[in-house]
Amino acid sequence: MKTIKILGIATAFIAASFSLAAFIGLDKTSVEKATAKVEGKGFAVVELFTSEGCSSCPPADELLAKIQKEAQGKDVYLLAYHVDYWNRQGWKDVFSSADFSNRQIQYGRILGAQVYTPQAIVNGKAEFVGSDEPALRRAISDGLTTQANTTLTLQASQDGDKLKVKYQATGAIKGNSLVLALVQKSAQSQVERGENAGRTLSHVQIVRKLQSDPLTTGTATNTISLPKGFNAQSWEVLGLVQNQTSGEILAAAKAGFNANSTTTK
Repeated sequence: MKTIKILGIATAFIAASFSLAAFIGLDKTSVEKATAKVEGKGFAVVELFTSEGCSSCPPADELLAKIQKEAQGKDVYLLAYHVDYWNRQGWKDVFSSADFSNRQIQYGRILGAQVYTPQAIVNGKAEFVGSDEPALRRAISDGLTTQANTTLTLQASQDGDKLKVKYQATGAIKGNSLVLALVQKSAQSQVERGENAGRTLSHVQIVRKLQSDPLTTGTATNTISLPKGFNAQSWEVLGLVQNQTSGEILAAAKAGFNANSTTTK
């Protein structure tokens, strides 16, 4: 786990014992069994804040890839944000963006948490070290067994260099936002400098673009400008209904880029 000074504020983080303590006596097998028992009443959105410039981040990236394989067909949504504040430490992460760092800082303010890498946040509520597998599995299990009262459906279609996202949300609409994340499903990087110099790093669910707009009732359409390198076969769009005051995520959905390809929850 790495900390770094952001916007002039020293973000010191004292060990992960506070999150691990809750799991003393709970081994990996029992956590996996708990996860296996969920009945799909809810959902889990895992947001990982990571960087290619951080030597503590590859284990968290690997854990996210592991969860990705296990979560096929489940209402588990994975987002990897590459923050930009590590870029000044010798290696510029090609996937990094100040937008992602700002999202992490906002979570820190809302949750009263330190900002560090790797950091995981589940459903906008639970925060812990991103490589802490027992904590991650427990948070996913909690999300999947919590009844969701809000629903979201998405359809996405490409129109030149734009992506049109048609959505409909039901339930808690007033005061909430629709957060859209354009996600590259996988990529590899050869890191030449910094703490991971000489390593080949593999990434999954890489957020390449993020935007937030007020949520509207009924059916609506939002537009996203597509970045260079976009490939419809290797990307997807994730949508989140989020309370901007509490940070809680109330619903999530994802869609590929065929008009009739939609997953909802």
